[in-house]
Parts: sequence; C-alpha cells; structure tokens
Amino acid sequence: MKGKGFVKFFAIVLTLICIAELFPTFYVNRIESKANSLSNGTEGSKREQLEKLAKDTLNLGIVKLNYHDAKKNEMKLGLDLKGGLNLLLEISEKDLLLDLADNSENPVFKKALDMATSEQTKSSATYTSIFFKSFEKAKTELGQPNLKLSSPDIFGTKALSKQIQYNTTDAEVEKYITGVVESRVNTAIDVIRARIKKLNIDEPNIARVPGTGRILVELPGVSDADRVKKLLQTSARLEFWEVYDQSSAWSYLADVNQKIANNKLLGLLSPSNQPNAVATAKIKDTAAINKIIYSDKAKNLLPMGMRYTKLLWAAKPDSKFPNDLELYAIRGTKNNKAPLVGAVTEAGITFDQFNRIQISMQMDNESSSIWKELTEKNIGKPIAVVLDDVVYTAPNVNTVIPNGQSVITGSFNEQEANDLVDVLKSGKLPAKAKIIQSEIVGPTLGQQSINNGLLSIIVSYVFILIWMFFYYGKAGLYANIALILNLFFLVGIMASTGSVLTLPGIAGIVLSMAMAVDANIIIFERVKEEIRMGKPLKQAFSEGQKHALAAIIDGNLTTLIVGIVLLFSTGPIKGFAVTLVIGIFCTLFTAIFITSLFIYGAMEKGVNFALSTKITKNWFTNVHFKWMEKRKFAYIFSLILMLIAVVSIFTKGFDKGVDYTGGRTYVIKLNKSIQPEEISHNLEKLFVINGETTNVDAKKYGEGNQVRITTKYGVDSNDPNIDVIIREKLYSGLKNYLPSKYTKDQFVKGTPYGIQSASEVGPTVASGIVRNGVIAVSIALAGIFIYILVRFNNWQMSTGAVISLLHDSIIVMGIFSVLGWLKIVPFSVELDQSFIAAILTIIGYSINDTVIVFDRIRENKKHNIHHTMTLEELYNDAINHTLGRTINTGVSTIMVTVIIFFFGGESLQGFMFALFLGFTFGMYSSIYIASALSYDLTKYSYDRATDSPKLANVK
Repeated sequence: MKGKGFVKFFAIVLTLICIAELFPTFYVNRIESKANSLSNGTEGSKREQLEKLAKDTLNLGIVKLNYHDAKKNEMKLGLDLKGGLNLLLEISEKDLLLDLADNSENPVFKKALDMATSEQTKSSATYTSIFFKSFEKAKTELGQPNLKLSSPDIFGTKALSKQIQYNTTDAEVEKYITGVVESRVNTAIDVIRARIKKLNIDEPNIARVPGTGRILVELPGVSDADRVKKLLQTSARLEFWEVYDQSSAWSYLADVNQKIANNKLLGLLSPSNQPNAVATAKIKDTAAINKIIYSDKAKNLLPMGMRYTKLLWAAKPDSKFPNDLELYAIRGTKNNKAPLVGAVTEAGITFDQFNRIQISMQMDNESSSIWKELTEKNIGKPIAVVLDDVVYTAPNVNTVIPNGQSVITGSFNEQEANDLVDVLKSGKLPAKAKIIQSEIVGPTLGQQSINNGLLSIIVSYVFILIWMFFYYGKAGLYANIALILNLFFLVGIMASTGSVLTLPGIAGIVLSMAMAVDANIIIFERVKEEIRMGKPLKQAFSEGQKHALAAIIDGNLTTLIVGIVLLFSTGPIKGFAVTLVIGIFCTLFTAIFITSLFIYGAMEKGVNFALSTKITKNWFTNVHFKWMEKRKFAYIFSLILMLIAVVSIFTKGFDKGVDYTGGRTYVIKLNKSIQPEEISHNLEKLFVINGETTNVDAKKYGEGNQVRITTKYGVDSNDPNIDVIIREKLYSGLKNYLPSKYTKDQFVKGTPYGIQSASEVGPTVASGIVRNGVIAVSIALAGIFIYILVRFNNWQMSTGAVISLLHDSIIVMGIFSVLGWLKIVPFSVELDQSFIAAILTIIGYSINDTVIVFDRIRENKKHNIHHTMTLEELYNDAINHTLGRTINTGVSTIMVTVIIFFFGGESLQGFMFALFLGFTFGMYSSIYIASALSYDLTKYSYDRATDSPKLANVK
C-alpha cells in the first residue's frame, strides 16, 4: 500500500485530536453524574454538590482541567436533546422606516409599505430593499411619477435635514436609509445580547440570519419561557401619553359595537371601575376584542376629536381581579405619536408608602424638559406611562415635575421589577422585536430524545457490524474496525468545530454510518470480481480498489452536493446536514485508507482471508438478468404510481405542518387514555374568535398518553397575552385528562403531565420555508445534472439521472399526500422542514446508487472498443456486476431507517418513513428509470449517428 506511513501518521494525529476534543465532554459527564449520585434528588442539592466537585482540578501532567473550563469545551447539544428555548426574532424594518419618515401619512409611502409587507412573504430579499422597489411602483399606480424620497412628508424630515435635502437623489436617499436600517438592526442585536447576559444562561447562542432583520436565539435549559420572551420582545420604548376622556371613549366603543360589531363588543366589555381606564374585559376575550377595535372599519369611525387616539391594554391584571384587564384610551400628537418618548439614563427599584414595588427612572436633559412641560399642562389630569404599547400606570398629575424623575407602578413582583429595570438599563430596541418562530422543549422530552437517539445508534450499529461480518467475513471485520473509527472521528470533528449535536444530527450520524459501508462494499465487490478472474488476493485488492475509486468519489461527491445545499438551511435540517457532510469526509478517509491499512497489514503478515463467508460466497455471482428487456413494464408501473401521486398532490394536497401554514404545535402528556377526535372536538369549542371556530388537530404522539395538538388560532395576533390565552384554553379543554386538582401552573411546566414542548411558526416564516424548500430541491437537482454532465460527458445519463430523482421525489410526495388525507398511519406524514430534508437526502442517496451503475457503464464502454457487446448487453452487464453492491448497501441503509423509525423517537418517524420509501424506490429507479432512460436516449442517438452495427443492433 502506497503512502502507508503517511496514512498511519495522519490517523494517529487525528485520533489524538479527537481524544483531546472529546475528553472535556467525558469529564463533565463524570462530574455531573457524581453530583447527581451524591445529591438528594432536588435541583438545589445537585447544584450544591456540583459546586463542591467543580473545585477539584484534574492534573494530567500536560493538561490541567477543571469542571468550569471543561464545561465550556464540551460537545454542544441541541435544544431538542437538552431542553430549552429556541426563538427567531424579527426586528420590524417597517417600523424603522415609519420612524425615519416620522410616521408619514403620504399615500404613496403608505401604499409602498403595504406592497412591501405583502411581497415579503414571497421573497428572500430584505424588507427595506423591497420597499424601495415598491415605492417606484406605487408612484406610478397613484399617478405621482415625480415624487421623491426626499420630500418633506417622506424622508426629508426635520430630524434628517442634515443628511437629506430636497435635491438629494432617490439613489442617495435609498443608500443612506438602508445604512441606517442596517445599523439599527445591529444595535438591536447588541441590546438583545445585553439582556440575555442578565439571565445568566449557560452557552446562549445569538446570531443574525444573514441578509435579514432576523435574530436566532437559542437558550438551553430555560424553564420560564414566558419571562424570556417578554424580556426579549420588550423594545423598552417608554412613552408618556395624555389620557382621553372616559365618557367620550365609551361612546366611541358603543358606536363601534352598533355599526360594525353586531352588538357583540359591549357583551365582552364593561365600564371600568379603575380610575382613568375606559373599560375592562376578561383576558380570554382580549383576542376577540382586538379583532374588532383594531380593524380598519373601527379606525374609520373615530370622530375628529379622537383622531390621534389609541386604545391600549394594561400591562397586567390588578391583583384583586386576576382574570380581568383594563382598556385605556390615550391621546397623542400629530401622526399619533406620544408627546414624550423618554430617554432613561438610570432605573432602579423603590417602594411606595404602602411598601409596594415600583420602578424609579431618571430621564436625560431633553426628555426632562419635555416632561416638565407635559406635567405642567396636565395638572389634575392623568398621564399614561406606556412601555411597548401596554399601559403600566395612568396616575393624575399632582404637581409639575421639573427634574425628569418618574415612576412606574403596576403590581410587580420582585423578578418582574428586576427584569424591567434590566430592560430599561440595557437600552431600547430601535424597533419592535416580534417572535416569528419559537420552540420550547421540556427537559423530560429532551432526555427522552437522548435515550431514543442513543438506542437507535447502538441498535443500528450492531446491525451494520453483524451484517458486514456475516457477508464479508474477515474482510468485513476490518471494515467494521474502520467503521468504529469513522464514528469516533465524526464525533470528534464535530466537537472540535463546535458543531451542535441535535436529534436529526443523531439520525445523520446513523445514516452516515450506513452509507459509510457503501465505499467498503464497492471495493470488496470489485476485489471479488478480480479474484474470480484468477488474480491473487494482493493484486486483486490493489486493482479492485483502483477500479472502485472513481465510483466511490462520484457517489460521495453527488451526496456532498445535497449536503452542502442542506447546510444553508436552519434548525433541524442544518443539524442533519452537518453530520452528513462531516460523515462523507470521514467515510472517504476510513473506507479508502484505514480499511486498506488493516487489510494490507494482514496480507503482509501472511494472513489469508476470503471476502465472503460460506453462506454468501456465491451470492449475486454469475447474474445474467436481462434488465433492459423489462424496462417497458417498469415504465408503465412508474407512470401509474406517478399519475396517482400527481393527482393526489394536486387534488387532495398535503397534511401541511405549521412549518408551511403558520400556527402553534404542542406536545402534551396526559394521564388518561386519549381519544384524539374527542380532544379536537372539545378544544374547537374553546378556540373561537367572534363566532368563528378555529380548527384544532389532535393526534396521538408516540407511546403512552401523549397528544400532539396543532392550531392556527391567534397566528396573526399581536396580542401580547395570546400565549397565555391559548394555554388557558388548552388547560380548560384537557382538565378531564389530567389528575384531579392538577393546577394550570403544573400543566404549563409539564412536570410530569402537561405541555412537554411547544413550537410556533409565524406566517412570514412559513412562506419562507416553502420558498426555500423549492429552491433547495431545484439547486440540488441542477447541481447533480451539471456534475454528471461534466463527469460523464453524457447528456443522456444526466437526463436519466435527474428524471429518476424527480420520479423518486414525486412518488414519495404522493404517498405522503395519500396517507395525509386517509389518516391511516399512527405517525406524522406532514409536509414540513424535515420532509424537505428527507427529499434532499433521498436525492443524494438515489444519485449515489445511479452513479455506481453509470460508472460501470462508462467502464464497459471503454473496454468495448471492438464493439463485442451490444448496447443492451453493455447496460445489463453493468447492472448485473453492481447488483451485489446495490443490494448490500440497500439492505444496510433501509434497515437502518427501519431501526431509527422504531427506536429513534416519535419526532423522527415521519422523516425515517420518507427515507425508507425514498431509499427503496432509489434502488429501483437507479436501474429502471435512470439506466433505462439513459439506454433509450443513447440507443436512438446511436441509431442516427454511429456506423457501428453492433451498437446499432439493439432490441
């Protein structure tokens, strides 16, 4: 074996690096396990024992290690494995543009904003760039082609007068405004980082999604998700508003009730007993009320005297009435802006005369001056203190406040007060930060995922090792050693690069292992061919490996194309892609070099061995099946399946998950037997807004009494209490399935029963996922077409390959569509991000299968220079000679998907089912679609262009 010394050196160095990178993880697990065994089971006791053990230092001579240092360098687990909170926040660029334009009422400006808002769901471009394109269209549509962005009622405001004059060109304005928006989004990320730092969370991950105003936040181990969400979404925009006359505001609500609400509004509202509030309502009814009072029709009913009036809810209920919320009518200045937006320089906790917590604030000089004028103007009248569009307090002004001091009251507990002080101190966000996607995984579900993942790895690994030894004997044993090293290198490289291990990542590891044996199988099958030709083992192995190398590289590079496309995704898909891509490189090294190292070493020592066992010795040898003769039957079979699939897709569609529609999903554990239809029916009675019922889909989730509930209720709501409202409805609807006296708080925490995980996807994210999924599949297919065209210099093969991939994808999608509306399987067949990842993985695997056959066809053509074989014989021979590899790799990968399906946990079942279908049809299509189409296209080409009678003589 050439380069044996270098291979050994590289393997040893890589091994030492992986040991060094994985050791902190083993050390941390050892310390934490010991702390658990020494504690009395409570969280406080575990923490106390951990702090004691953390003081010890492990001295290995070269390396000294303590718990805290090791913790920073341990292998990172995804939130689906350790529990926690995953958020996607979006900084509203629309709000930034409105602020820069001083809330312009210009009709062209407003229309451009509306057009950009609509277009954003269909484009991956930034909102700001879409706005400027929309502005040009809006000018034309409204007949103002000469309107400039620098107009005084757009961006030529007093505040921007130094940067934008009337003669500033639109291009210059666009460049400046784009820069300001970009700068403010970056400021928002800094503010969010500062707030997260106050939470003292281990290893938070905060990153901007490139090219967008979106921020990805991952917070492991978070238990109080509501607190964190509130902390991160609060813009800290502190405003002071005058309060509108209560009786006049109530008259306006009565008018809305009569003219547009069919007398439903006043059934949900009642006059408030609280000073300066206009009305009160039950928290559970606020979503229905908002739909009425914030509608365009309601705004059009505002009388002239209330033109600059807003209706806002109180921040939280009064302690005496915990289920009620007050509604305030507040009045602003021109463009409906607050008379004072306070710039806070200092904030802290103080207590009033009744020892109640309040927030004391000090404003800067400019705000202090305005505050003095505002209090002077409103002595004896109320002023509302508003933070992020909720009213914290609305006291009457007793005297002029000259020094910029003010307080916020509101029945705070200590933690809420501290959070608010932290928010005010960390600075305000330049615009609203809205959560457009979220996922909460409870620690119980996370531990269950770890257990399932480990079990699937162990069972899959044992199967692959047994199969390789059973089929290839001692050679299989050497391949198994390389396979174990492959896993070790893969995990070690992930740890060294800081890659996060997720549940789909575990599936990627197992799948990588199944595909890793493919390279060894290709080599072994070629060696067996050389042995059957009478060559001695060493020569057979050398030549077999040389002949197999092209097929191995081609197969892995085509899969790598798909892996790279998947890397540009987010969330679970990216976790799967990371392990897949790293696994491909590890596979190439271990299969080609490490296995060879062991085998050549054995041969040099005189060890003689076969590449089969007594049972498998003659399997798939001397196969002379005439595959191409049967291709027309296969075409008919495939066309029937594809026709059924296409009809189902375009008539019935898919069972779409919230990834594609927007909405919320909850996994809830109950302690009584589950009837999903009954649960759906009971909850739909509660999920009603203004008489309209929202669909609630309930499905049994895995073993035991777990149910997965999906709903679009409140998906478009801006109500800050919407999560609380939904959880209350879930608790009310599921009480009968919980232990007696089980509280709402226990239900929300999910210990042991109640909400185990929750996820939310906003409409804009859902539309982006659809778009990105289509783009990803298209890029993968185009990349594969180009690669095969260049590599094989044969358009017939490229065409056959891509059509076979479309064939596999359409059939799998069709089966999911049919099962989705038949509802006959006990696992998810939804169209979601994981399904797109499955389709891309199927493409990668299927093309791998196809490339192996194509490589042999190309080789046969090279050896067929004297035209001793017809084209049909050439194709049949290639398929027959690669049949052992096809079956062996197919058995390995398909069985692994079955194992993960049964042992990997509920969240992977739909994904694995899709892979099972795709891998099965991939084996079939590599022969009867890709190869058969390539054959037919080549046949007609040769009939016209070649003068070779043998190649023209095809059946």
